[in-house]
Amino acid sequence: MPIQLSVGPRVRKSPFFEAAIRDGLQAASVYNHMYMPTSYGDPVAEYERLIHGVAMWDVGVERQVALKGPDSLALARLLTGRNLDGLTIGQGKYAPLCDFHGRLINDPVLLQVADDEIWLSIADYDIALWAAGIAGAYALDVEVIEPDVSPLAVQGPKAEAVLVELFGHWISDLKYFGFQKTMLGSIPVIVARSGWSKQGGYEIYLMDSRFGTALWEQVKEAGRAYQIGPGAPNYIERVESGLISYGADTDDKSNPFELGLDRFIDLEQSSDFIGKDALLKIRDHGVNRRFKGILMDGPKLTGTNEHRWQISQQGRDVGYVSAAAFSPRLDSNIAVGMVSVEAMQTEARFDVHCEDCVRSGIAVDLPLI
Repeated sequence: MPIQLSVGPRVRKSPFFEAAIRDGLQAASVYNHMYMPTSYGDPVAEYERLIHGVAMWDVGVERQVALKGPDSLALARLLTGRNLDGLTIGQGKYAPLCDFHGRLINDPVLLQVADDEIWLSIADYDIALWAAGIAGAYALDVEVIEPDVSPLAVQGPKAEAVLVELFGHWISDLKYFGFQKTMLGSIPVIVARSGWSKQGGYEIYLMDSRFGTALWEQVKEAGRAYQIGPGAPNYIERVESGLISYGADTDDKSNPFELGLDRFIDLEQSSDFIGKDALLKIRDHGVNRRFKGILMDGPKLTGTNEHRWQISQQGRDVGYVSAAAFSPRLDSNIAVGMVSVEAMQTEARFDVHCEDCVRSGIAVDLPLI
């Protein structure tokens, strides 16, 4: 049964929220203490726009945690195992964050926007509190704040054409996670080649919330010739692409090695960072489960899973499905989740305990497409 989401002043709204409402927003969740659009009422159209055309997403919930001051880089090095040697203004890095036990607590994109300022573009977690606590504990000369910055994503194979209409051909030269500060008329923004899809695209970081509706309308107008339409980070495409959703796919024990993120962790670098000792032990000991793609049989899935689905093999609990959907491109029920290494080594199928039935599944490598 559908549940109505009550809208009130306690949960914050992005600068694009009113424009999204006018353009048909019908469903939202809460993410980083803000309303996050999830549907405009036509999931098929939203998926098709992302795969074949261009979509615009209000992702203002993707908050920025700014580390500002002389010790901004020192704090960033403490927070992530990503090697930050050679970090430059204009080129971001995917930078997983771990706690002292080596458990993943966020997977932001890190952007150095000034000599003394670094942003963490975070997933759903109170990283500002964590970063401020670490800065205080290590007596670093750095301020941790949340700046007035809200991303608007333009995603899909025609996204570049829309951004060229808005900013010019220089945006085509941006490398992945590359970014540049600029103006769109009187609107201050940072344009980055990034976004939570594998279909290509950009994120426009609005740097003054007063211009939220104006930016939305300008993107909408520039994309009109390409049939742009509103959407949200797409559930089906993210499962097809094997994109990790922190908090949905992870639990309180997940570490980078299980999630296939160890390539972003440099345990041999000279810099110390939080969780390094624990991660060395995990690496040497090995992991007993991994984040995998899953192909499932049974009736076509018509929605998404509201709960994690248990995976069992010969009566033993061997993992969980965290996200499942029907893939139009694969013409198959697909999922992602944590599966025990032992279960995969048998190469045998397993049972996925869905809400409506038990389906037979098998683990496969990611991405599925």
